[in-house]
Amino acid sequence: MHIAPHDNANTPIVDVNHDLVPLNYFNIVKLQKGEVFEYSVAGYETCVVPATGTVDVDVEGAVYTHLGNRNADVWDGEPEGVYVPVGAKVRITCVSDKTETFIAGAKYDKVLEPFEVRDAEIDIVQYGSDDTKTHRKIKHILGANHHDKVGRLLVSELYTVGAGGWSGFPSHKHDTDRYENGELVETRHDETYNFRFKPNYGSGLQMLQREDNEPGDAYHIVDGSTICIDKGYHPCSVLPGYEMYYFTILGGLSQRSLKQYFQPTHAAQLHTIPGIMDMVAKFK
Repeated sequence: MHIAPHDNANTPIVDVNHDLVPLNYFNIVKLQKGEVFEYSVAGYETCVVPATGTVDVDVEGAVYTHLGNRNADVWDGEPEGVYVPVGAKVRITCVSDKTETFIAGAKYDKVLEPFEVRDAEIDIVQYGSDDTKTHRKIKHILGANHHDKVGRLLVSELYTVGAGGWSGFPSHKHDTDRYENGELVETRHDETYNFRFKPNYGSGLQMLQREDNEPGDAYHIVDGSTICIDKGYHPCSVLPGYEMYYFTILGGLSQRSLKQYFQPTHAAQLHTIPGIMDMVAKFK
């Protein structure tokens, strides 16, 4: 499902119990200096990540000041985030001239402790190659480093390296908890993306193939596009000459660690893309 860019007026783009991705929550909050946004999401743990600008975040009295250090766009520095427990009351105050702040969420039923993730703690993995047109960098905000502190939520930022190319390839899916011969081969993780392009008039393509070797769907993605992925194989690409970024929210049904199932037709490509198994290992 493609949700075109629009003024969401600080209301959820993907609300609780969404028809396609009920395990996800997503909001974009835009504030001017001194403005405040308050929220609480029952049944969902969340993470506050400034795309641009700087905010103070108060989580039930736990205060995290000057979160976010990017000005021009999401390429302008490293991300930072604050983990918010299920149902906690949050107060976000803009302390820069303005901010655009992402709020990512996943359904969960236990209340944990809040914590912050500063730029020096971001877990970065780079894989692929220019030759295979798959070169990209992933910045994990809530990744493997925080596995014991988070319930079901994974939050990352993904960047194409260089201009043009593919991401999310070899094609994979994660739409059911599935075992083969007693081994877990796939997990159900709903996924939501928000895309940005550099320059911002760039664009790309999000594929969604429901079954191996059967025709699927494709969406033209532009700066600010949101994609909700409930099931199917889902690689994406960016036009030559442009860079692509996407903010990624994963919510697991039964566990946090993601088990991707690579499309059988293209599985041999796993052996041609440098560092891809290191990438797989970080989604835990």
